[in-house]
Amino acid sequence: MIQKAAQAKHVSQATSLLEDETMFLLPLVKELLRIPMEFDVSRIMKDTSSKMLDAFVDSVFKFVDQPYLPSQSNFLPVEEIGRDIMIDDIEGQIPTDFPMGVYIRNGPNPLFGGLKTAISWFGQSSHCWIEGEGMLHALNFIKDSQECWTVFYKNRYVETETFIQEKRKNKPSFLPALEGNSPAILAAYVLNLLRFGTVNKYISNTNVFEHSGKLYSVAENHLPQVIDFNTLETITPLWDIDGAWKRPFTSHPKKAPGTGELVIVGLDAVKPFFVLGVVSADGKKLLHEVDLKIERSTLCHEIGITQKYNIILDCPLTVNLKRLIKGGPLMKYDKEEYAKIGVMPRYGDAESVRWFEVAPHCTFHILNCFEYGDEVVVRGCRALGSIIPGPEFGHDKTEWFSRGFQSAALNEATGDINIEYGHFFSRAYEWRLNMMTGEVKEKYLTGTSFSMDFPMINDKYTGIRNKYGYTQVVDSIASSNAGKAKYGILAKLDFEELATTPKKEQVNSEELIKVEYHKFEKNSFCSGATFLSKHGQQHEDDGWIICFVHNEETDTSEVHIIDTNHFESKPVAKIMLPQRVPYGFHGAYFPKSVQQQKLHGA
Repeated sequence: MIQKAAQAKHVSQATSLLEDETMFLLPLVKELLRIPMEFDVSRIMKDTSSKMLDAFVDSVFKFVDQPYLPSQSNFLPVEEIGRDIMIDDIEGQIPTDFPMGVYIRNGPNPLFGGLKTAISWFGQSSHCWIEGEGMLHALNFIKDSQECWTVFYKNRYVETETFIQEKRKNKPSFLPALEGNSPAILAAYVLNLLRFGTVNKYISNTNVFEHSGKLYSVAENHLPQVIDFNTLETITPLWDIDGAWKRPFTSHPKKAPGTGELVIVGLDAVKPFFVLGVVSADGKKLLHEVDLKIERSTLCHEIGITQKYNIILDCPLTVNLKRLIKGGPLMKYDKEEYAKIGVMPRYGDAESVRWFEVAPHCTFHILNCFEYGDEVVVRGCRALGSIIPGPEFGHDKTEWFSRGFQSAALNEATGDINIEYGHFFSRAYEWRLNMMTGEVKEKYLTGTSFSMDFPMINDKYTGIRNKYGYTQVVDSIASSNAGKAKYGILAKLDFEELATTPKKEQVNSEELIKVEYHKFEKNSFCSGATFLSKHGQQHEDDGWIICFVHNEETDTSEVHIIDTNHFESKPVAKIMLPQRVPYGFHGAYFPKSVQQQKLHGA
């Protein structure tokens, strides 16, 4: 009855709008009258169709700014500077053995003031908090012959094809197509496709990575953009591996230990849902491509690797067009659905994947994977639900976050799977998959005191057994108040040492690992943390964590350098930035030696 009433309301609204010629028909007529008397038919037809569609969207859809709370101020976008600004305010000292290079963090920086909601007689659709055009923030570290450091800051948009299209129009143009009610999202899909050739913007706002001396910016819904290390300029064309890769590209490709080959995946909303590829170490050839014949479009944000295997997470966070057409959400986490982890040889096919059934979960980020005897060990940050895309449409996001970041300990202790709280409280977790017997052992590695995500390790240990990992830790209260995730602590995980004394907040009897914490100042939160090895490191944890930090009381942003051997101590250096840097996603440090690979023919 409710659905029929809603449909009747949409029909009524549609009739009203169609009767209003000044709103709908007149702009179309005006555009038609501009057609010249002599013209190239095909060109003008295409141009006229585009203008008619633009006029229709302008008439029927209204873009509204999504409101921001005071606690969300550092999620607001900033202006692009695009040039180097020398920094002369540094507290502490940049270590002399810190490598020269550039630290870059990606993140959403919406055009035209912020995220939008589009309202029409189809209903309304909204940008999700993960959307927004990609903006790179970079610190360039230069050392002279006297061991003196000079640091420069710059920021710059990732200029994707759709970024250029919308900037030329100088107004919001792409209709939101991820979060909203079904008719509005379907309308957005069709109209975006007709007007721009794609159903959604190419945001390129999630991660940055290097392969064979080249820098790339990437998000799940498109190919990587090539970026100039020094200028942050977007370089054309896109990286499609010499035309061989024609699909979206994972935000977290992995370099295979030993060979330097890059393992990638491409997800899509239509079959084939999941395609895996292996790129040559020089980045010039697609050595292997295979459809894994997964039966649903699962949002696998990250792939894992070991020395021999590729690791696939098949979680019940899915994109389903049929569900959308029937009136349901496009993207949904369904806790009643199955979860599996697949293990396949590096160059295997769909039949070679060994699937292990595991407890339902949502894991966006993997800490590491490695082989250990007959077992493949997978470690990641596991939650009982998904923080993406957000609450069901119309629900209060602040309330939703408040429930979601409460500790899930009570639900787990009582065995209640119909969880109300803690559904995206994320903890370090381990799966042990026995390749001989098919047995699965899984357990939490950290307790219920803190939710953590955005993990990182010493990347020299990617795919092989490692002892240490690092994560960003959620400030549950600040996140609940803001309705968006904020990270107020860093954690260092020791996988081979148990916690000395159980904390009173822990309600289960599992043995939990040792964790150290690096706490920021009050009302200060970080993003883009990454691990950087010391030159000539003797141990796995010989290095630094470098991250962007924003102080909400002073509204100032800094970059902190933290010695991982003295993790709980103050940063060795705090670099004061010339402007505010909004919270973002993943960052990476690229030493000069990596940037110069291409110059030496690597």
